[in-house]
Amino acid sequence: MDSGPGPKPGLAASASRGAVVTLSGQGVRVVLQLVGIVVLARLLTPEDYGLIALVAVIIGFGELFRDSGLSSAAVQAKVLTDGQRDNLFWLNTGIGAALALLLCAAAPLIARAFGDDRLTLVAVVLSVTFLLNGVSTQYRAMHARHLRFGRLALSEIGGQLAGVVLGIALAALGAGYWALVAQQLTQGLVSQVLLVLTNRWLPGRVRRSESIRPFIGYGLPLLGSQLLGYVSANVDTLVIGARFGATSVGLYNRAYQLVMMPLLQVQAPSTRVAIPVLSRLQDERRRFADFLCFGQVVLLTLIGGLFAVLFAQAPDVIHFALGPQWTEAVPLFRILLVAGFFQAASYATYWVFLADGLTRSQLRYALATRPVMAGLIVAGSYWGVHGVAVAYAISAALSWPASLLWIRGASDAPVGRMFRNGLRAGLVFTVAAALSVLSTVPMPADAHLLRLVTGALVVVGATALAAVVLPTFRRDLRDVAALRQHLRRNRGRPAGAPNLPPGTAQPGDATGVGPAAPGGAAGPVTNPTAGARS
Repeated sequence: MDSGPGPKPGLAASASRGAVVTLSGQGVRVVLQLVGIVVLARLLTPEDYGLIALVAVIIGFGELFRDSGLSSAAVQAKVLTDGQRDNLFWLNTGIGAALALLLCAAAPLIARAFGDDRLTLVAVVLSVTFLLNGVSTQYRAMHARHLRFGRLALSEIGGQLAGVVLGIALAALGAGYWALVAQQLTQGLVSQVLLVLTNRWLPGRVRRSESIRPFIGYGLPLLGSQLLGYVSANVDTLVIGARFGATSVGLYNRAYQLVMMPLLQVQAPSTRVAIPVLSRLQDERRRFADFLCFGQVVLLTLIGGLFAVLFAQAPDVIHFALGPQWTEAVPLFRILLVAGFFQAASYATYWVFLADGLTRSQLRYALATRPVMAGLIVAGSYWGVHGVAVAYAISAALSWPASLLWIRGASDAPVGRMFRNGLRAGLVFTVAAALSVLSTVPMPADAHLLRLVTGALVVVGATALAAVVLPTFRRDLRDVAALRQHLRRNRGRPAGAPNLPPGTAQPGDATGVGPAAPGGAAGPVTNPTAGARS
């Protein structure tokens, strides 16, 4: 029997080591993903990306059913027996197999809906991902539940490396969009093999005596909110594909991917560590609040600074990342960066929903807000692809304060602190981005490297100036700097030696205001505020 969340003496040290390993692993993944983006964008066309993106949106929708919130349920549960784990495995695998067959049957309809016969075979081949991910769900959850983040990172990096290498090789040989298909399948297969090898667990038979109703009860409301969030976040791609064609989808998709690459590389590991850690602090609300707010500050500071540079120097970023043939993606990239910041601001509310087991409240929130977001995006399509992007950014901006107001009535989370954290970061980095734009106006348009370096230095300088002027922002930067030292100290710390980050309230201490390492959940946990794209 696996007893899970509940305060344990080595939690801080475990969380710190997990954050070090996870963030290091994500750093490697960022490099691999960036290499793939830069190289493949020069070998493939927007149409190639558009075809795969259309199928990927449909597969992503099915993936939510395949997971059904059961990975998060397994991580969050206080007790998980061997029999329950086996039953969850077979349920996820069975759902994955059923979805694979369903996609194969629906492939001709998908091709007809978007007016492109090539989508039929692409959808049939990519249906295999449902089965691969169904098998891997509980393997990922077990690694996250037991804070084995190093093994989880190894499986993800190995799969991504194999996929990028094969994808680039096939694209160089002229395989076109099939290179992207092979990349996705290879990544899933290799990751699954490594997950099995590092888990040292094989599922047993289905045990009818072991009930998984509590897990389903936790997962189904989460599934409902994720479905609504996913549809509202991906209706833009579907509308663009139906109205403007695969090439427009490809341009939009690459701009979106460049935004989401850094965002998800920070969000995914932070969520992976945060959910199990916050779940164990459910009964220690001061420490819960401190960990939550510090994680939010770290995430917004890192994302805000990076996005300020990317927004200000978008033409040069697109030139280096995708090549000169993708200049039409520049305005889309800038608009989606705004949406990305508000998505990052909303991640902390998502952690509260999951860690406190408020999935039913999250479903009601999604029912109240997601249809409005989808309606805005559909309406925006009347102004073309850029209208879709603007509507997406507006919907993301509105969802942040809406989510905070909602959890204020469902939880005792520190909503005021969370709002001030987001507002402060938004104002500081908006000013920094504006100064960065102005600093490069006199420079030649083709001096890409000079413009990028100058713009980045201006953002750093503006951030430092803000720290001098604003004491609260200065404290934010100090906490981010302290996190690095704290993680380094706790790398080799024994599990029984609790040492919380500087300023975090100890049990019974009423003075702490403080930090915690950012974290994440089991495998691919979908934030309802963010869409999953190819």
